[in-house]
Amino acid sequence: MFDLTTAPPGRRHAVVIGGSIAGLLAARVLAPHFERVSILERDRLADQPEFRKGVPQARHFHLLLARGLMILEQLLPGIEADLQAGGAVPLEWGAEALWFLPAGWAPRYYSGLRTYSLSRDLLEWCVRRRVRSIKNIAFRTTAEVIELLSDPGRSRISGVRVRCSQRAESAPGAVESLSADLVVDASGRNTRMPQWLEALGYGSLEQTKINAFMGYATRYYARPENFHGQWKSLNVFRKPPAMLRGGALFPLEGDRWIVTLGGGARDYPPTDEAGYLEFARSLRSPLLYETIQGARPVSPIYGFQNAENCLRHYERLPRWPERLVVLGDATCAFNPLYGQGITMAGRGALLLERCLQEQPGAELTGLGQRFQKNLAELNTYPWLMATGEDFRYPVTEGGQRSMRTRFMHWYMDRVQMLATEKASMFTTYIEVVNMLKPPGVFFQPEIAAGVLAKAFRRQPADSPSPPGGFSTPMRTGDPSALAGPASPDGRY
Repeated sequence: MFDLTTAPPGRRHAVVIGGSIAGLLAARVLAPHFERVSILERDRLADQPEFRKGVPQARHFHLLLARGLMILEQLLPGIEADLQAGGAVPLEWGAEALWFLPAGWAPRYYSGLRTYSLSRDLLEWCVRRRVRSIKNIAFRTTAEVIELLSDPGRSRISGVRVRCSQRAESAPGAVESLSADLVVDASGRNTRMPQWLEALGYGSLEQTKINAFMGYATRYYARPENFHGQWKSLNVFRKPPAMLRGGALFPLEGDRWIVTLGGGARDYPPTDEAGYLEFARSLRSPLLYETIQGARPVSPIYGFQNAENCLRHYERLPRWPERLVVLGDATCAFNPLYGQGITMAGRGALLLERCLQEQPGAELTGLGQRFQKNLAELNTYPWLMATGEDFRYPVTEGGQRSMRTRFMHWYMDRVQMLATEKASMFTTYIEVVNMLKPPGVFFQPEIAAGVLAKAFRRQPADSPSPPGGFSTPMRTGDPSALAGPASPDGRY
C-alpha cells in the first residue's frame, strides 16, 4: 500500500484515541509518517461485524455517501470489493430508490450515482480489517484515555495516560503512561478534549450547539421473499413545520431491511410494537407502513435521541498545544439524519495526510494548529447544511435564525420543487447531498432562474403514491459509475 520506510527520523510513535471510522482512517494516513501507530479503543473489537456499545448510534441507519466511498477506496484500495463480499447492497440513487422530498416524489431514472447500503457494523469491520493489515499499526482495546501528558511548560503534548480495564500484563484498572510524538483525538462526540485542554491551562473552549430535539427508532426486518417492489430503498422526508415525522427503509446484507423512523421537535417515535407501526402509518406516504406491516421483525426496536449538532471551535483558541490533532465527531458532530459523519471523517483524514505531506521532516511545530484551522473551514458547508435544515423546527435551540436562514429555506424549497420536475436537477441535488459538488452550484444562473420562476409558488400538496416505473429517459453512460468528480485533497 505504501513504503513504511518513509517515516522521518524523530517521528517514532503516534497515538490515536478511538477506534471508530475516524480513528481508523486517521491511523491509516499516519502510518507512512511514523515508525508505529497505536489505536487506543475503550471497547473490545470483535473479529466479525458486531455492534459495540462505544457506537450507540450504530444500530440506526448509516448512509455511505458517494464521496465517502471514493475516499475509502482511495485510502484503502480494495475496500469496495470487501463491502461487496460482505453483502453490501449496491444502490442506484435515481433508479432504485424512492425519494419523497418535501416538494414531492423525485423522478425515477438512471442517475449514474451509485453507493452501497449496509450496516455500520459491516462497514467498520471491513475498514478495521484493512487497517489491521498495516504492519506498523497496533490496536489496544479496553484502553481508556483519561489524561493528556505534556512537557513542563504545557506547550507540547507528549503522550497520554491510559486506564487499562483488561490486559494480561496489567491488573484491571491499572494506569500507565504512553509517550507519543503526535496525539490524534478521534474519540467521537463525547470527547473529553475540552476538559483536558482546560486542565492544561488553555481556557474554556467555545462550542456551538444546535438541537432540533430529533429522535429515532430503528428495527430490522427479514426481506419478504414475495416482495416485488420495483425499488430497493424508500425515504419519506419530513416537511417541517407542518409534518415533523419521517422514515426510511434501506436494504442490508443478509437479506434484511433496516427501517428508521424519526421525529423532530420532541415528536419521538415510540419503541413499542403498536406505537412504532402507528408512527409509520402517520407519515406523509403510507408506502413505508404498507411495506413493513406484514414483514417479519428480526430485532427489537432501538431508540436514539442524542442528535444534537455540536461544533467545537478549537481553531479559535488563542493558543494550541503542539503535537495534538482533533478530528471527526470530536470536532464537529452532526445530526445523524443527514448522513455526513462518515464522509467528513474521511475528509478529515485526507486533510491530515495533506498537512503531514506539507511538513515532511521530523519537526511537527505548527502542524496541529494549521490542521484545526483548515478543518474548521472544511466543516463549514456541511455544518450550514445540517443546522440550516434543523432551524426549520420551531423549537430548535442554539445558534441564531437570521434573514439568511429564512432566505435559504425559501430558496431550497424551490430547488427541491425543481428536483421533483427535472431529472437533471435531481442529479445535481443528490450530487450535493453526496458531497460531490458544493452547495454553491444551486446558485448557478440556470438553477437560480428556475428558482425565481417559482418565486411565488408554494410547495405542492402531497401525492402519497410514488410515480410508477421510469418517468424520465435514462441517462446515457454507465449507470454504475460514480458521479463526480471530487478533488482528492479534502476540498470541494
